[in-house]
Amino acid sequence: MPNSYIPVITIDGPTASGKGTVAQRVAQHLGFHYLDSGALYRLTALSVMRRATPLDDEHALAKAAEHLHCHFNGAHIFLANEDVSNDIRAEEVGNLASKIAAIPTVRQALFGLQLSFRQHPGLVADGRDMGTVIFPHAGLKVFLTASVEARAQRRYKQLIDKGFSANMEDLSKDLTERDARDSNRSSAPLKAAEGAYLLDTSAMTVDQAVEQVLSWYAAAKALHTQSE
Repeated sequence: MPNSYIPVITIDGPTASGKGTVAQRVAQHLGFHYLDSGALYRLTALSVMRRATPLDDEHALAKAAEHLHCHFNGAHIFLANEDVSNDIRAEEVGNLASKIAAIPTVRQALFGLQLSFRQHPGLVADGRDMGTVIFPHAGLKVFLTASVEARAQRRYKQLIDKGFSANMEDLSKDLTERDARDSNRSSAPLKAAEGAYLLDTSAMTVDQAVEQVLSWYAAAKALHTQSE
């Protein structure tokens, strides 16, 4: 069966908007595969940091991304055979990931890897450009966001729960700067894909957000079935 028959749901949005949690829950509910594209950039950043790769050497950065040996096992993320699920969530890794994600050659190096996650019975992919660049023909596209205040609170709780130190003021500043960097980069800027549903989760629970996405998917699936 060709790829065109494999359903894809894309959930894009800014850092700490909750898109990862929602995407995981939706994928679990539907029995679909899950792609955390942001983790690929964080893995690249972690690899670059560990190898002390010069940040002004775009060729070396792209090579690090191209030869990324990683795999996902549920909520666990492995670099080679090491579980780095917590390591890649450190703020310094996230900040570097945002910077190298603005480099076109790095994005191109990870393009094919991201496409390979599209497998039967379906895929839920979250990131910044899933609906605009990687899977532009996805059957359902969602742009999930939340206020900077709500996102900073969520990020603070996430970091504290994982044992990292955190400061609300610094987090708000970092999120604002990262939003600007992601939205203004020349390659695959953060924006809602054409035809995407907008979902502001500032005052929503995870369950409510998941329910909304599943409702949209059910409607999109019914429409696709009728058109066949």
